[in-house]
Amino acid sequence: MSDATPEEITISTRKRYMEINPPVFYVSAGLTLAFALLGALFSKQTGELFGSVQAMIVQDFGWFYIVAVAGFLVFVLFLMLSRYGDVKLGPDESEPEYSYISWFAMLFSAGMGIGIIFFGVAEPIQHYAEPPLGPGSTIASARQAMVLTFFHWGLHAWAIYVVVGLALAYFAFRRGLPLTIRSALYPLIGKRIYGPIGHAIDIFAVLGTMFGVATSLGLGVLQVNAGFNYLFGLEPSIVLQLILITVITGMATLSVVLGLDKGVKRLSEINIILAVALLAFVLVAGSTVFLLQAFVQNIGAYLSAVVQRTFRMYAYEPNPWLGTWTLFYWGWWIAWSPFVGMFIARISRGRTIREFVMGVLLVPVIFTFLWMTVFGNTAISLDLSGAAPIAETVKNNLPVALFETLNSLPLATVTQGLATLLVITFFVTSADSGALVIDIITSGAAENPPVWQRVFWAVCSGAVAAVLLIAGGLQALQTAAIASALPFSVILVFICYGLLRALQTEGHDAAIDLSMVADATAETPSGVSWQQRLSSITRFHEKREIETFLADVARPAVEAVADQMRMSNLQPEVGLTDERIDLVIPHGTQHSFRYSIRVRGFRAPSFAWAETRRSQDKERQHYRAMAHSSESDQPHDITGYSSDQLINDLLNRYARFRHARRIA
Repeated sequence: MSDATPEEITISTRKRYMEINPPVFYVSAGLTLAFALLGALFSKQTGELFGSVQAMIVQDFGWFYIVAVAGFLVFVLFLMLSRYGDVKLGPDESEPEYSYISWFAMLFSAGMGIGIIFFGVAEPIQHYAEPPLGPGSTIASARQAMVLTFFHWGLHAWAIYVVVGLALAYFAFRRGLPLTIRSALYPLIGKRIYGPIGHAIDIFAVLGTMFGVATSLGLGVLQVNAGFNYLFGLEPSIVLQLILITVITGMATLSVVLGLDKGVKRLSEINIILAVALLAFVLVAGSTVFLLQAFVQNIGAYLSAVVQRTFRMYAYEPNPWLGTWTLFYWGWWIAWSPFVGMFIARISRGRTIREFVMGVLLVPVIFTFLWMTVFGNTAISLDLSGAAPIAETVKNNLPVALFETLNSLPLATVTQGLATLLVITFFVTSADSGALVIDIITSGAAENPPVWQRVFWAVCSGAVAAVLLIAGGLQALQTAAIASALPFSVILVFICYGLLRALQTEGHDAAIDLSMVADATAETPSGVSWQQRLSSITRFHEKREIETFLADVARPAVEAVADQMRMSNLQPEVGLTDERIDLVIPHGTQHSFRYSIRVRGFRAPSFAWAETRRSQDKERQHYRAMAHSSESDQPHDITGYSSDQLINDLLNRYARFRHARRIA
């Protein structure tokens, strides 16, 4: 018979089956489900509301979107070129978890996968046939079409992702704050990020992510439906689209259960292989030399026009094109930014700010430009030459644009099937990654929340996509992206300011940390002198030596502190393994204080561009005992500490935690 009280059983069950930040989880889930219910019951009224909201935002707040997105691009370029570019997203001794190839694959798949498949032909051919100014279906409109497409999918889009991802990675991995959006505002509002203001910020991020992901899923379903029409003769219909959402969301749920490395990572790598295969086929089957020439010329035209296009508002010649295209994209990217930003932050620990900005800003953009050139210019060339009337065919049916183009090339059935499969796999990775990010936000950045929570959010994203399709199709998807992005765009401005302020204090914060551990490194009654400490610092240690240190010195010290804390009515938890010791002290809504000691291996510097994990493991390593707390900016070396020194180090950092949160 267990001696646990009913209250203790309830707490244990909650820890096991649910890890959430209640205000954020329940409000976000409630608003999402309420929207899905109202949209399903009152689809006509919801569609009319979408139209009114989009018109209002475009008219009254379009200028803000234009200025904000331009500012984000300038800000990230400044960070890349400034002295802050050398700052690591994590401790100074940290190293990237993923190779360049895996990192780029996950960046690209999570970022714009479904979008480039859907708009790769549809957008260039639309701008070519119906440009914002001037006559359509001409050589001039063809040139302008590619510049406009590059503008919407280029540096501005990824600059938005860089802002969110960089801020989250910096504050989580270097400053020890939770991996949630609110943490990026810590330099501005301090401990109030743990209160109602922080909850509101995370709720806006969840809703923006939900509608941004739902927009992508809706576009993906429209294109899968179009692919099935070409392959199997299945006519596009709402019923079939709802069935497709249900089936593919189920596949995304399976990926959720498998986890990040087995699910998202492997699917992302499959996506890249399929995408490159399709890209290579169209490049070879089409006019190869022309496409390569167009690629170079398109990039030059984009760079020469980027400043003028950035601030083009059509103020003197009002044009609905701005809201239908540019503002839709800016809203879509901003709505996606919590999702993509948090995802790329999680996979980017250990990289420098310069490396992060260059990788995230440039590599996906170059691939996207190549994709848009190959597919967009192929479609325009076919239409200009009269070989296939693609512009007329897709005028009122954008989802068929890609399939119409492939239909004019050899092996049409094979390539159309490959394109459909590619959309489905991108659909799955988007839903899976979106559910992962929303779960991180709503759980308060819990390390291992229950799988059912991610499944819940994956199902919610599918439900919202279904409602948007029922309520108004493509227009409803566009409105949802633009409207959900408005409040978060304001938050993004403050995130930029908060990140800059934090970077300006890099050296100052390090000095504070060193002064706090001064007592811990001094000579103590145990007889460890500074000469002995210097010897411990400069010599290389085998792994077994550090494991012995953890077992004989660190573990008894941490357990002694935990025992004393229990006498003070605290409830510390101690986790022990051969290579790690974790002390966690819960403090309710103020979050938990964490102090971890782990065995850390170091390898010699290498100039290899993209080493595999296996090659790294073969190198001879030396080991240290590294301690890290939820309040420290950097893990620090405690190899050779005495028990008293280690306890002093732990208590100094715990005192800082209590002081920062005003815990009596």
